[in-house]
Amino acid sequence: MSTVVIVGAQWGDEGKGKVIDYLAGEAEVVVRAQGGNNAGHTVVVGDTKYALHLIPSGILYPQTINIIGNGVVFDPEGFIKEIEKLEAQGIKTDNIKISDRTHVIFPYHKRIDELAEASRGEGMIGTTKKGIGPCYMDKVERSGIRICDLMDKEVFIEKATKQIEQKNIIIEKIYGGEKVDRDEIIESYLGYADRIRKYVDDTTVILYDAVAAGKKVLFEGAQGTLLDVDLGTYPYVTSSHPISGGFTVGAGIGPNMIEEVVGVIKAYTTRVGKGPFVTEQDNELGDRIRIAGNEYGTVTRRPRRCGWFDAVMVKYAARINGLTCLSMMLLDVLTGFEKIAICTGYKLGDRVIEHFPASLETLAKCEPIYEEMEGWKEDITGCTSYEELPENARKYIDRIEALIGVPVKIISVGPKRTQTIIRDKIFR
Repeated sequence: MSTVVIVGAQWGDEGKGKVIDYLAGEAEVVVRAQGGNNAGHTVVVGDTKYALHLIPSGILYPQTINIIGNGVVFDPEGFIKEIEKLEAQGIKTDNIKISDRTHVIFPYHKRIDELAEASRGEGMIGTTKKGIGPCYMDKVERSGIRICDLMDKEVFIEKATKQIEQKNIIIEKIYGGEKVDRDEIIESYLGYADRIRKYVDDTTVILYDAVAAGKKVLFEGAQGTLLDVDLGTYPYVTSSHPISGGFTVGAGIGPNMIEEVVGVIKAYTTRVGKGPFVTEQDNELGDRIRIAGNEYGTVTRRPRRCGWFDAVMVKYAARINGLTCLSMMLLDVLTGFEKIAICTGYKLGDRVIEHFPASLETLAKCEPIYEEMEGWKEDITGCTSYEELPENARKYIDRIEALIGVPVKIISVGPKRTQTIIRDKIFR
C-alpha cells in the first residue's frame, strides 16, 4: 500500500497543483474528494500553463486514472468546458472516472449562491458564486440530485422538476430574483448526461481495488485547512472538508488506508476574501510579495492578501491533519528581502497564545509575535538540491521545521516541474 494525501496547510492557494502534478508522475491513481470547480490548480509544464478546476491534476499523465470522488459537487457544464480545453491542448481525457454518488450543481444553485451573497451586504463571505454552498446544502438537507439520478432520465426529470419548483419559490419569494427555466435546465442536463456517461462509475470500488493491489494513489486536496467548514476560520470557509480526514468520507476509503499526509505551505502566508489575518502586511511589503508571487486567484483573479509566515496557524494544520511532512512552495519569492519574519506566537492583551483560536473575534484582536531572520539575495531558481540553497534560506527552512515539528521534504524554487527540490521520497 502506498497512499499519499496532499492538503493545503494554510488558506488555500499554496501551490498544491505543482506538488500534485509532480507526484502524479509516480501515481497510478489521483483522487479529488471535496469541493468543486471553485478550486483551482495551476500547473506549468515547459512553457505551457494548465489551469485545472474540477479535473484531478493527474490528467496530464496518460497512464494515470483520475477519480472525481463522491465528496465533490459536480458542475457538468464546467466539467465539459474543462475537458474541451484540455483536449484542445492535446491532453487525453479518457482516464477520468466520476463517482455515481457525486452531487450535481444546477443553475438554481448558482442563482441562489449569487443572490444570497448579495443579500449579506457588508457581511459577504466571498463565495465564488459557482453554486458550491447551495449544492452542499441540498446534500445535507437530503434533497440533492446525484450523478446516478442524472443517468436515469425518468428519475432525473421527476427529481429535477420538484427541485426547480421549490428553488424558484426561494429565488422569487425570498430573494426577489428571476426564477430559472425548468424545461431549459432539463434539456441541457440530459445532454450533459449523454456527454459524461462514459466517465461515470462506482469509484469506491476502483479506489479500494487500487489500494488493495498496492498501487500508488495520490489524494489531491483543494482549498486549504483554514477553509474547512468545521475547523477553519468560520464563516469565511468553504462548504466541505479540505483536510486529510475529508478524504475518508469524500473518496469512500477507510482512515487506515492513508499513509503519508503532505501539508503544502507557502514560504509566506496569503488569503483571499474577508476575515482576520494576523500576519497580513497591508502595505508596500505586502504589495511586493503579491507582485513577486503573482498572488491573484486562479478562479477569481482576485488579489490575495499577503503577509509573513504564520507558524501558529501551520502548527494547528499539522495537528488536525496529522501531517507527516511539509512541501514549501514559492521560496524564491522571498529572495531579495533583507529581513524575513516568522510569526511564532500571538499576543492577546497580556497573554501569549500558542494555539490557533476558534473565535474570529479573538483572532482579530491577536497581534503577531515575530522572530526576524536574515534574508538572502542569491538567485535560487536554478538550485537542484538543499545544499545548493543560500545559507540563510536553509536556516529559514530549518527554523520552520523546528517550529512546526514536521520535516520539509519538498522545496519549490520556481513554477516549473524541474524547479523542485526533493529532500526525501514521498511515495514508498
